Amino acid sequence: MSLSKNQIKLIQSLRQKKQRTKQQLFVAEGVKVVKELLNSTFTLEALFMTEEVQNEFARWPFQIISSLELKKVSSLKTPNAVLALFRIPEQQAIKTEGLIVALDALNDPGNLGTIIRLCDWFGAEQLVCSINTVDCFNEKVVQATMGSLSRVQIHYVDLEPFLKGTKLPVYCADMVGENVYTSTLPEAGVLVMGNEANGVSEKIRNSCTHQLSIPRFGNSQETESLNVATATAILLSEFRRS
Repeated sequence: MSLSKNQIKLIQSLRQKKQRTKQQLFVAEGVKVVKELLNSTFTLEALFMTEEVQNEFARWPFQIISSLELKKVSSLKTPNAVLALFRIPEQQAIKTEGLIVALDALNDPGNLGTIIRLCDWFGAEQLVCSINTVDCFNEKVVQATMGSLSRVQIHYVDLEPFLKGTKLPVYCADMVGENVYTSTLPEAGVLVMGNEANGVSEKIRNSCTHQLSIPRFGNSQETESLNVATATAILLSEFRRS
């Protein structure tokens, strides 16, 4: 059965955040990503695939489409046989316990997707994002999470009052902070990571109780900074090691 004009229009429209918000739907692509989400608590709205993978998805209702049709609606340069629409879940209340990652104005979808995977890996079940952080249901973010999107609670809030209101210690990544390798880190706390170009903003930094840095060991000492996702991985690893 071919895709209808309305289906094509809907899928293509979901590349825009305002349409995802209006329709309360997001797009997931690729066999692994879609399988992870199908086996999660997310609600499936529609499932499309080419014939060669249909046996892998026999448990769910699906619609067979051609490779040409898939290419027409896919956001990938090389479409990956499966495309699904899922309902955007309702945002839950934040549980201010355990290790929480907070993001201040992160712009890059790939970085956000990777950080969601890191939260999943290191057991940080809450990810708190500033309102101006990229949408976690952006198709590039969904792709980069490789399914971890379903296992991390993601919240979009006004970050400053959240940080000022929490009773947990708040750590921000900063080039002039305390050396993370010689710090004693708690089991529970908030780790704030900043914008790719500007780092943590001044007003958010003023809401933090501690500052952490990752020292440079290279002889030249000329590298300005680490990628934010790489820095998040190092800091989360140190929190868990402590």
